[in-house]
Amino acid sequence: MKYYKENIKKGIEFHKINTNKFKTNLFAVFLTTPLKKENVTMNALMPLVLKRGTNRLNSQELISEKLEELYGAGFDCGIEKSGNNQVIKFYVESLNDEYIPEKKDMIEESFNILFDIIFNPFIKENKFNKEYVEGEKNKLKKIIESKIDNKAGYAVDRCIEEMYKNKPYGLYKYGYIEDLENINEENLFNYYNELVKKCKIDIFISGKVDKENIDKVKNNELIKKLNERQPEYIKNGDSEKKETVETKVIEESMDVMQGKLVLGLDILNISEEEKYAVSIYNIILGGSANSKLFQNVREKASLAYTAGSNYLRQKNNILIRCGIEIQNYQKAVEIIKQQLKDMEEEKFNEDDINNAKNIPDIDILFFFLFSLTTSEAFFFGIVNSSSLLISIFLLITPSSIIWALIILSSEITSKSLSLLPVKISSKNLLIKFSPSFLDSIITSSLSLINKEP
Repeated sequence: MKYYKENIKKGIEFHKINTNKFKTNLFAVFLTTPLKKENVTMNALMPLVLKRGTNRLNSQELISEKLEELYGAGFDCGIEKSGNNQVIKFYVESLNDEYIPEKKDMIEESFNILFDIIFNPFIKENKFNKEYVEGEKNKLKKIIESKIDNKAGYAVDRCIEEMYKNKPYGLYKYGYIEDLENINEENLFNYYNELVKKCKIDIFISGKVDKENIDKVKNNELIKKLNERQPEYIKNGDSEKKETVETKVIEESMDVMQGKLVLGLDILNISEEEKYAVSIYNIILGGSANSKLFQNVREKASLAYTAGSNYLRQKNNILIRCGIEIQNYQKAVEIIKQQLKDMEEEKFNEDDINNAKNIPDIDILFFFLFSLTTSEAFFFGIVNSSSLLISIFLLITPSSIIWALIILSSEITSKSLSLLPVKISSKNLLIKFSPSFLDSIITSSLSLINKEP
């Protein structure tokens, strides 16, 4: 398996990973732009509207028919947060040429339909189709309203919202209903045109490909029409200097059977080299089935159904997550704080560190699968090595490779991953938290508890 990237134009990068593992090829385009309150909702709505039709295939039915002609090729799109950026993503997965009965360039055909959806949208009178925009607005509204239905995900979102109040990363990736109401087919199309001119564009292909295939992709007429740009995105992920803040404790009462406890730990400014140490720290603390949190909160004290932690690499935070009985809230917090204190007092040894460095794939995969989403697992930095990251995602689906690629190709993480392995010992593993320990270490926490009778 080989990874390769090049600049097609300024601000537009092409990424390729050659692998013979699958019978399918995966194609993806990511549009990356800074997270801002004024456009976060438009960015979330954009892929939903674009997938409704192109100038060539002006309905979802026609797009579906075209995908069926490609032996049932699959299409998907969505939105993610990556550091202080928002990523609009589009995918097509189709059969490799050698597995079809006729001579057909599946790579070119797949990219043609993908580029068509993104860069040649269905336009009426210099604006999007009103029916499409209004229909997708209603769907997005339901998505936003339903975020509370997933209590574990909601607790994480609320904790992040409080930790990053009035900052880009605190924004909800699907946007806000009050902003959705002000979007129409005209202003959305105007914003789309500006976005395509200014955003960072990454084009990915994963599978069995050769130079001829790649040249056809780069010479696609829609790609050739794209302008060079100085992309508007946050290159360094988390560039703001951190300062100590007061602890926040937020409790929300809900009619739930199981409470959700999320504690956000804000790590002070550290170098890229030190981020690997934080990854190891997190695995020892709560990133595996042998971690302190899992063993002490769940196994020994039996206070939580789930207990673990994730390292939010791009924002340099650790999130501790527990599913608890409501009456065990205070006790669970006490034991969690004790584990943090034990880490501060170096109550771990070289064996713990070596085990964390060489944690079996199955352990990481377990916590990966039980993370909120595939993408969040990446962004939380559950895995700590590029080779291991790739191997894990190859075990799951071809589309997982794209997430591995975006991690490996991003400026903030590729640098830290390239530094591996870093020598880590008990003497240099201590992590500096903001602010002072224990009383203030939990910079934000959210607990969902039962509604009062």
